Amino acid sequence: MNDLTQTPEMLIAMLGARARLAGAQLASVNDAQKVDALRRAAQALRDHAPDILAANARDMENAVAGGLSSAMLDRLRLDEARVAATADGVDQVAALDNPLGRVIDSVERPNGLKLSRVRVPLGVIGIIYESRPNVTADAAALCLRAGNAVILRGGSEAKESNRAIHAALIEGIIAAGLPAEVVQLVPTTDRAAVGALLKAADFVDLIVPRGGKSLVARVQEEARVPVLAHLDGINHSYVDGAADPAMARALIVNAKMRRTGVCGATETVLIDRAFGDAPALVKALLDAQCEVRGDASVLAMDGRVIAASDEDWDTEYLEAIVSVALVDGVEGAIAHIAAHASHHTDAIITEDAVGAERFLNAVDSAIVMWNASTQFADGGEFGLGAEIGISTGRLHARGPVALEGLTTYKWIVRGTGQTRP
Repeated sequence: MNDLTQTPEMLIAMLGARARLAGAQLASVNDAQKVDALRRAAQALRDHAPDILAANARDMENAVAGGLSSAMLDRLRLDEARVAATADGVDQVAALDNPLGRVIDSVERPNGLKLSRVRVPLGVIGIIYESRPNVTADAAALCLRAGNAVILRGGSEAKESNRAIHAALIEGIIAAGLPAEVVQLVPTTDRAAVGALLKAADFVDLIVPRGGKSLVARVQEEARVPVLAHLDGINHSYVDGAADPAMARALIVNAKMRRTGVCGATETVLIDRAFGDAPALVKALLDAQCEVRGDASVLAMDGRVIAASDEDWDTEYLEAIVSVALVDGVEGAIAHIAAHASHHTDAIITEDAVGAERFLNAVDSAIVMWNASTQFADGGEFGLGAEIGISTGRLHARGPVALEGLTTYKWIVRGTGQTRP
């Protein structure tokens, strides 16, 4: 905090008041100016890539010294390719269709009243996140394009990276003639500021947490503002008896090992007892340097397999560990997922269309897949440009939350003098 006498509540109230004002100003800005701001912000990220990487190097050095987990280090780490991808993501948001003003549906009543539901911004959004500095750019771009002001509170482990990315974004936003306060970064790592943000109902309309279970649980427990969140990505990939063995091996290894620290990584592999290539599938995971924790049947397949505990079926590892179990067909997979899933992403690998449709319809998750890697659980891969997170709840958005998920609607009623009898 710049003023040592300023309490966290005072700080958040100040940021919130500025965000409200900036959001009101944003309402009068046409979409072309928002697009211009994002284009300029994306270019500023590219221009300042050396500064961003230098800041990230400082964060990484501190994180390693502090004993941050390998999964968290992977999320924190930036390189030239990741900075470029972050800038590209901002450009992709700029290229998306404008959701604001879009008519969701309309009807004319018998009395002649014309009613329509039209998409409008949510208002001021608070984003609380850990490790991933790219969230600073993704969240800023999505919120701005959807007409919202945003208050960002990143984790202390990424403070230097977040500040560098935020500075570049603001450079582009100001150059386009928009107020800098449409994207604000909480300038303190004091945890009390998180609590103040969660209770700032007068200034904040939605809180989106992105981070570990403890962060999300705290947000859901303390918030006095609506929360859009998911707790875990306990994702399953089920290999059906009718799966193509080569496809199954390729998909399973990719779903687990492409990036183990992302929320779309497969954490449990279920294999149909009728699948004849199960030992080769387990071997492929082990050969990819993945620790396999299996039930009794899987233990017998390879001496390198470790016995799974009851806790393993309910664990999001976010590292090179996977739990593997044999099940009795599609119904066995559905039952296991119902008992242990976090309703994030679950996939079936099979050549049997009937079985696939049964799985897709019965599994109650935000994302269900057929013959695809769960690593595709990502807003960019869904054509959404970027995502603010993946919601595993049912209200008000589900799955990757992007532009549309950051809007609400209002009713517009047009009459010709009707009075109610």
